[in-house]
Amino acid sequence: MRLLVRWLFTSLALAAAAWAVPGIRVEGSVGLLSLAGMALALGLLNATLRPLLALLGCGFVALTLGIGMLFINGLVFWVAGELVPGFTVDGYWPAFWGAIVVSVVSWALSILLPDEQ
Repeated sequence: MRLLVRWLFTSLALAAAAWAVPGIRVEGSVGLLSLAGMALALGLLNATLRPLLALLGCGFVALTLGIGMLFINGLVFWVAGELVPGFTVDGYWPAFWGAIVVSVVSWALSILLPDEQ
């Protein structure tokens, strides 16, 4: 159940990113399905691709004192946007800002979840 709630929260955060960031759009009549698919793709890529990119770029991340992870998050967001039909990301910079919006909104919504016992 907790996984479904997190999936819903990520979908809501993606809707907020599409609303707030120019260059991110949810298109077509299947907008809710696109948001759900993007949340799934983003979760899968965050579990697989992001650790690989962090490992390959660990020198860059260390050199920038962790700020380099923001650029990796933007790249993962951009790749996920390319995989999901109906969810459009116009380039890297909208993906960068979209990843920040999704992170902040997801964090804020996760406060509503009770702690696991």
